[in-house]
Amino acid sequence: MTDAAPATPKFRRRAEDRPGEVLDAALTLFVNQGYASTSVAQIASAAGISKGAVYLYFPSKQAILEGLVRRAITPIADRTLARAAQIRGDPRATLRVIVTGIVTGLADPRVYAVPKVVIREAVVAPEIAAMYRDAVLDRVMPAGAALIRQSIKAGQLRPVDPELTLRSVMGPIVLHLLLAEVFDIRPDRGLALEALAENHLDILFNGLFPPGPEGRSDV
Repeated sequence: MTDAAPATPKFRRRAEDRPGEVLDAALTLFVNQGYASTSVAQIASAAGISKGAVYLYFPSKQAILEGLVRRAITPIADRTLARAAQIRGDPRATLRVIVTGIVTGLADPRVYAVPKVVIREAVVAPEIAAMYRDAVLDRVMPAGAALIRQSIKAGQLRPVDPELTLRSVMGPIVLHLLLAEVFDIRPDRGLALEALAENHLDILFNGLFPPGPEGRSDV
C-alpha cells in the first residue's frame, strides 16, 4: 500500500488563492464606492493582506481591474467566438450564439459587475478604455467581422459592410448598458438582458436577411 500524497501546505494554498481574493475584494469596492475612490490600501485591507502583498500580484490598481476583466469577460468572449466559429450553414445560428453568449455570460451578477465598472470609469479615464480595448475589443471585433465576412462570401448575407454590421449587431447591447449604468435609465422591467437579446434578434433577423421564403425567421 502506497502512502497518500502529502497535503498541500496551508500557506501554499493560501498564497495561490490570494490573487483571486484580491480581485474579489477589489470588485466589491469598485462597485460600492467607485474605481477612482478605491485605494490599493483599501483593497489590501478588504482582502486581509498587506498593501505590499497586493503589489506582489498586481503592479497597480489598473492591473487589478485588468485582472477582473481577464477573469470575467475574456472567457465569455473566447467561449462565444469558439462556438460561433464551429457553426456551419445558416448565419442566424452564428448571430444568435454571439448575442445570447454575451447576454448569458452577463447574467451572473459578479460578471456583470466588471463591465459595469469599466463603463462607468472609461468615460473619464482613457487608460481604462485602452485597457479594455486591448484585453477584449481588439480580439473580439476582428473575429466577429470575419464571421460576417464569411457569411457574405457564402451568399448567406447581403453584401453589407462587415465592420459596420458588427457594430450594428453589438450596438444595442452596448447602448442598453450605457443607458443603465452611466445615465441610470432602465426599462420598467429592469435590465432584462435576455428580453433585449430576443427583441434584438427578431429585428436583426428580419431586417438583415434578404426577402423571400428563407429570408425571415420567427424567434
